[in-house]
Amino acid sequence: MPYLIEAMQPGDWAQVCAIYLEGIATRNATFETSPPSWEKWDAAHLPFARLVARAGADMLGWGALIAVSDRGCYVGVAEASIYVARQHRGKEVGAALLQSVVAHSEENGIWTLQAGIFPENAGSLALAKSCGFREVGRRERLAKLNGVWRDVLLLERRSTVVGL
Repeated sequence: MPYLIEAMQPGDWAQVCAIYLEGIATRNATFETSPPSWEKWDAAHLPFARLVARAGADMLGWGALIAVSDRGCYVGVAEASIYVARQHRGKEVGAALLQSVVAHSEENGIWTLQAGIFPENAGSLALAKSCGFREVGRRERLAKLNGVWRDVLLLERRSTVVGL
């Protein structure tokens, strides 16, 4: 199915939220148990690299970045999130989104991207590694999800064009 990667618009929130809810339902994508409002999501995410994969009126997935810190020394470090609609997983949509997020991040001065991924989420781990992320550590029993302690693998991708 042909699709385009383009900038996310505020009017996309209903579809973005629906895909996020599918990720939440897996219990292997995030510690969150419900999505935020558009206003909270908008305030938390960087204004660039907010991307959606769209085939006509159908949204296939989305990606975005969150600053890891408000300290000036970390201005070039962000956390990447990629979510793909259930029916489009395993069809390279995630790779296209992540590659586009990487490109947009570098165009905006980001030198390190990181991702926190549950060890059980084999698909997301494979995606990140295929796009140049490497595992740098394991955060044991980082937080509870539905009363169960969960580990998170920390992955990072260092730019080869920014922050040299």
